[in-house]
Amino acid sequence: MIKIYTDGSCIGNPGPGGWAVIILDNRNEKKISGKKNNTTNNQMELLAPIKALSNFNKKKSFIIFTDSIYVKEGITKWIGNWKKNNWKTSKKKPVKNQKLWKKLDELVKFHDVKWEWIKGHSTNIYNNLVDELARKAAKKN
Repeated sequence: MIKIYTDGSCIGNPGPGGWAVIILDNRNEKKISGKKNNTTNNQMELLAPIKALSNFNKKKSFIIFTDSIYVKEGITKWIGNWKKNNWKTSKKKPVKNQKLWKKLDELVKFHDVKWEWIKGHSTNIYNNLVDELARKAAKKN
C-alpha cells in the first residue's frame, strides 16, 4: 500500500497558499508541492490529496495521512449527505469548495483510499516535513 502525507498552508485566509505531498512507495519517496495566490487553507488542504492521487493513472491502494479534520471527515462522512442534499449543508447552504470536493470524490472512487487523521505539529517526521514544504510553497514568489 502506498502511503501519502498531505498538507496545505495559507498566509492569511484568504491569501497566498501552498500545498504539499510526500508519496512513499516501497523505498521511493516523492515530494510534490505547489502554490496558489488567492486561496484559503481549506482549499490547499483539499488540493494536496487531489494532486497526489492525480499522479496515478492506474488503480492503486493508498493510505492518506492528513492533519485536516475538514478533509478526513468531509471525504469519509459528510460528502454522502452533501450529494444527497444536492450539495447543500445541513443548514441548507451551498457546500464550500464544491469543485474540489467533487474532484477528490472522483479520484477516491477510482482508487482504493483509506484515510488516517494525524495530529499536526507533533512527532511524525513526514507530517512535519510536508507541513514545512506547504509553508515554503505558500511563501514562494
